[in-house]
Amino acid sequence: MVQWHWDLHKRKPSGGKKRPYRKKRKYERGGDPALTLIGQRKVKVKRARGGGIKHSLASEQYANVYNTETGKAQKVKILRVISNRANRDFERRGILTRGAVIETEIGKARVTSRPGQDGVVNAILIKEE
Repeated sequence: MVQWHWDLHKRKPSGGKKRPYRKKRKYERGGDPALTLIGQRKVKVKRARGGGIKHSLASEQYANVYNTETGKAQKVKILRVISNRANRDFERRGILTRGAVIETEIGKARVTSRPGQDGVVNAILIKEE
């Protein structure tokens, strides 16, 4: 379902009503959410406004995990999604978004990139206490 990013239906700062003076435009339209899953790497290539391209991850099985203590990053396999504060249903479905806590081969990590928009999964290792 397409989402529209226009503000012609909102109220003015004074509280008065704004009347739309034109119809919706294609450039005000947003896309569907990517809903990145864990699995074999699949990338969707989308055309952006102005002719550019965007890479959206449909699924990914590896993450670039940064260890703050050693200062090094390594590519590790994602095992599962532990929690996702964006949406409780995403935890059950195993969807990767920014802020999701994932279990990897070297421990728990928090996703710092936006896989649906960046086309990569970057994460920071969470210290076990």
